[in-house]
Amino acid sequence: MSTPAPAAPPPVDLVNVQIDGVWHKFPKGTRMIEACKQARKEVPHYCYHPKLTSPGNCRMCLVEMGMPPRPQPGQEPEKDEHGMPKIGWMPRPVIACANTVAEGMGIRTDSILTQECRKGVMEFLLINHPLDCPICDQAGECRLQEFSVEHGKGESRFRENKVKKPKNVDIGPRVRLDDERCIMCSRCIRFTAEIADDPVLGFTERGSYTTLAVHPGKRLENNYSLNTVDICPVGALTSTDFRFQQRVWFLSETDSLCTKCGRGCNTVIGARGNTLFRQTPRENNDVNSNWMCDQGRLDFHFVNSEFRLTDPLLKKAGRHETAKWTETLQAIAEAARGLKGEEIAIVASARSTNEELHYVRKLADTLGTDNLDVVPRTGGADGYLRADDLNPNSLGVRHILGIQKPGAMLEGIRELLGRGRLKLVIALGEDLLKAGFEARELEKAGYFVSLHILAHAAADYAHAVLPGNSYAEKDGSMINVTGRLQRLNKAIQSPGNARDTLAILRDLVAACGGESGPDSAADVFTRLASEIACLKGLTFDGIGGLGVPVVETEEKVPLLEREKERRAKGLIVG
Repeated sequence: MSTPAPAAPPPVDLVNVQIDGVWHKFPKGTRMIEACKQARKEVPHYCYHPKLTSPGNCRMCLVEMGMPPRPQPGQEPEKDEHGMPKIGWMPRPVIACANTVAEGMGIRTDSILTQECRKGVMEFLLINHPLDCPICDQAGECRLQEFSVEHGKGESRFRENKVKKPKNVDIGPRVRLDDERCIMCSRCIRFTAEIADDPVLGFTERGSYTTLAVHPGKRLENNYSLNTVDICPVGALTSTDFRFQQRVWFLSETDSLCTKCGRGCNTVIGARGNTLFRQTPRENNDVNSNWMCDQGRLDFHFVNSEFRLTDPLLKKAGRHETAKWTETLQAIAEAARGLKGEEIAIVASARSTNEELHYVRKLADTLGTDNLDVVPRTGGADGYLRADDLNPNSLGVRHILGIQKPGAMLEGIRELLGRGRLKLVIALGEDLLKAGFEARELEKAGYFVSLHILAHAAADYAHAVLPGNSYAEKDGSMINVTGRLQRLNKAIQSPGNARDTLAILRDLVAACGGESGPDSAADVFTRLASEIACLKGLTFDGIGGLGVPVVETEEKVPLLEREKERRAKGLIVG
């Protein structure tokens, strides 16, 4: 029985809309603010966010609107020079965030009426707002600051004393509130209620005394609390971690990925020099929407750690001494010389990039060992964005290393190690003591090699220690739990004499007698694309900023599924 062809999507009902004198076509039901955005006409706004409901309370998005007058019975509607019905303009403005377009509608985003309305709204917003932009942590990213320049009056008629409100309020472990700067857009309130399902924020008092507050006995402490800082258009909500750490205009920004779990949330890394200061979510509607969890967002401080390994080390007379790279790699190759494959074990990491895994596979083949596994990590699922798999590249491990069940061989490797059967153990990006191995087992390794970025307990037992680089210091690709291939991009340089992990693995393969290969992620990916079925026909540049699906999985993203439902009901746009 043949499978019936999928039904064709229903036809889209388009309507004609005039925006600033130019006619466009939009799907019926499109919000006016989104129509203007598609027509490349900016409509300033504060309360509106495409992923949240539209309360229409800031009034900054006021525009002039018109509709064709209804003709007298028996008369034809009057036409303009384009052959479209002539528009009769309303004497009062409307908000663009909550109204939708209709056939024959006219919108003016830059008329005198619109400009005067915006100036009036800005004047009201600034009545009680503190004039402390130079010391505000939001300076450089403040929408109030930007719009006051573009749409404000340029002077204030206000002569009374400003209303004083609470400052530097601790409303949660990761967020601080400065109520004087709040413009009552309610974005944070709607996020906690609609996205995080933790409605702990609300307004109290009335008029000029309206104050944002946490409900009595509650705190803003859910794992998505820092998203409220991202969407706050002013400096009312700030990150305790980033607060006053750096001026944003000094930061260089690099698109990358969060590697805290298998979701692979898209991020923007903010760095100055070779120091990371923050990472924030980057929109990808197939991965993380506009959000990310606090755990992933703050998972970058280890990159700046004082415990970073900066030089290769060799153990001589029971003590680690700084060594040269060539000397260290040669010592490892010498330890591997003459060994049988069953005398060697490699414990790799599912936190490695696909390109690094390529050389892990080459290393195992060169040494002739089948004792190859990675450390599994599970238990992260939270019903929103966090995946149960806490490794960011388990699917890369499956398709490149051929390991279908991570951790299945670890107990066997431990057993061989405990019996003194392993003459060479190589740990790549993992602390074996945290992976279930015991110190007495590591002491029985004939020669133990540890490649890591941080000083760690297991490294004390290593004969050779190789300092690699972190996710923020490398280019590469990973496959997330939904089967999407995505890219990491290098944001900073590695400290000291630490090297790119990819180059270390390549040189280790060559030192052990294997074929030397390319050391750039793009060139290695080209090789992967010729060898790995799910990557066939792809290029490194072709991955793009949002990634491409390469593997079919059953994994769903709970937060995105709920977002689809809300979009289908017309509650949100994005």
